Amino acid sequence: MGFWGRIPVEHSTSLFRFEKGSSYQSLLHDLKYRGNRRVGLYLGRLLGHDLKNSSYAHCDVIVPVPLHRKRLRQRGYNQSEIIATGVSEIINIPIELNLLMRNVHKGSQTFMGRYERFENVSGSFCITKKAPPMNGKKILLIDDVVTTGATLEACCQTLHRQYTCQVYIATVCCA
Repeated sequence: MGFWGRIPVEHSTSLFRFEKGSSYQSLLHDLKYRGNRRVGLYLGRLLGHDLKNSSYAHCDVIVPVPLHRKRLRQRGYNQSEIIATGVSEIINIPIELNLLMRNVHKGSQTFMGRYERFENVSGSFCITKKAPPMNGKKILLIDDVVTTGATLEACCQTLHRQYTCQVYIATVCCA
């Protein structure tokens, strides 16, 4: 994942390289569109094992990329939160759900190009009113798939505007 020169990120990694028609695509679709939450826990645990003996294991908190409340109602769960739960089980780092909020719902980015994705998520995240102090903390940001990095960049920009912190990024797949 290449965030170098775009946003301040300590490290970024993905468990798998996404390929159309692969079993990973099927697993992610099961999680994201077919309600199979167990797949998310499984993938999160795999990611956790991958991160266990690395600098990621020294993070203070895990933050899943939030869904907008409308999307959360439609899906019934946040797939990134489920993945984060699996990661947390393995590396024993607490999950913080009261830090970031997606305050703008602009629809799916599935069929958008790079520029459209950046425009779509610009200004879409904010720090919640219940956010704990994060200055000096190492934050592990978790998402399911990184394509252009627009969503993760928007999250990082929001965190860095509010806090002096270090951000680590881990995703299940990199497309």
